[in-house]
Amino acid sequence: MQSDLVAALDIGGTKIAAALVDGGGGLLARAQRPTPAREGAEAVMGAVGEVLAELSGSPMWGRVTAVGIGSAGPVDASAGTVSPVNVPGWRDFPLVERVGEAVGGLPVELVGDGVAMTAAEHWLGAARGHDNALCMVVSTGVGGGLVLGGRLHPGPTGNAGHIGHVSVELDGDPCPCGSYGCVERIASGPNIARRALENGWLPGPDGDVSAAAVAAAARTGDRIALASYGRAAQALAAGIAATAVLVEIDIAVIGGGVAGAGDILLAPLRRALDWYATLSFVRRLTVAPALMGADAGLVGAAAVAARRV
Repeated sequence: MQSDLVAALDIGGTKIAAALVDGGGGLLARAQRPTPAREGAEAVMGAVGEVLAELSGSPMWGRVTAVGIGSAGPVDASAGTVSPVNVPGWRDFPLVERVGEAVGGLPVELVGDGVAMTAAEHWLGAARGHDNALCMVVSTGVGGGLVLGGRLHPGPTGNAGHIGHVSVELDGDPCPCGSYGCVERIASGPNIARRALENGWLPGPDGDVSAAAVAAAARTGDRIALASYGRAAQALAAGIAATAVLVEIDIAVIGGGVAGAGDILLAPLRRALDWYATLSFVRRLTVAPALMGADAGLVGAAAVAARRV
């Protein structure tokens, strides 16, 4: 990117973040709004327009050559549309067209948020130097992306590696995506908390019922909290092992808010991976925490846009 900049958008069910990103992955200006996920399509687009308007007011905006979008999925990069499971108002929403109009016709590139995170981790993070990797976002949902043969592999629609909607429990609970027993239905933050509550876990005096609160209880030895994270880890391990058998990845990078639980999640995940990754060509598969943090989606979306432009 050199002296040029890319405007990046990271669109999720909770927040819409934007930044101007330079050629080294540095974020030079930022804007953010909460996602009005339960409102209509135009309300959500309005929040996108607000963060873009804030960025365009920067004196650096004249150096922007493209816009990269990492969105909660599924997305359809070939059509330029998005249908995020956690944003019901957007179904086949023409996001690329609308963003293009908002930025005066600059080139716009769209990928799923898991693919964007993967691009960032392969460029500057935990997957750097690995030719075959799965990178995962474990948060409000569960997404992912693939690096194969040293190159980002988004697939025709930008969804390749979307491990959150791999079924790992044949008779499992229905998932909002329409399937059953998905990794996301078991391992996402809200579902970790839901399962803990259903099994008798009691929140503290502050009433916090988030996955982070369950993790805090697990650190004190709470058996129900530990079991809920253990079940999430098992679902993740099953999905990772299945991916490894299909495409021979050698590392799985775990990011997102739930990964902030650290070894409460990663220790049982590594143990469960030993149960599932049993064939000789996947036994050396390693699991590593993501390094790019909350900025991964923005950095990765910028990287994808810059490379394609």
